[in-house]
Amino acid sequence: MEWIIENKEWLFSGIFIALPLSIIGWIISKRGNKQVQKGGKNSTNIQVGGDFKMGGDK
Repeated sequence: MEWIIENKEWLFSGIFIALPLSIIGWIISKRGNKQVQKGGKNSTNIQVGGDFKMGGDK
């Protein structure tokens, strides 16, 4: 407990920097993960969220 009292400025300054940065990073990552898929009548739609390789290893 004594260590926290002696180092409160250093400890809480790190928290006050890390917290807003983590919130901003979370908001940015949520905005970029939207996928929209539209397909016509009698169509087959495949939606992939990452890399897609079709076929064998070449």
